[in-house]
Amino acid sequence: MSNVTVNISFQDRLLQEIDAEAARESRSRSELLREAARLYVRRQKQWDSIFRLADRVTKRRRLKQSDVSTAIREVRKSKRNRS
Repeated sequence: MSNVTVNISFQDRLLQEIDAEAARESRSRSELLREAARLYVRRQKQWDSIFRLADRVTKRRRLKQSDVSTAIREVRKSKRNRS
């Protein structure tokens, strides 16, 4: 796998925070940003998977938006009552 160099702009303060974190972790700015990008992409894929599952369940059970909203309200209410 080849590497490609990209240019990206950051506000000064954010770049200072990135550099401080990289230094704290004893790694380069590039390593830190690569890891951050990998984590972001992984998280987005996980959310996509969750939404696809929710769509399948909704279709299979023939749920409407109002059914989902009602279920959420009921769960929240039961949690409040347990507190």
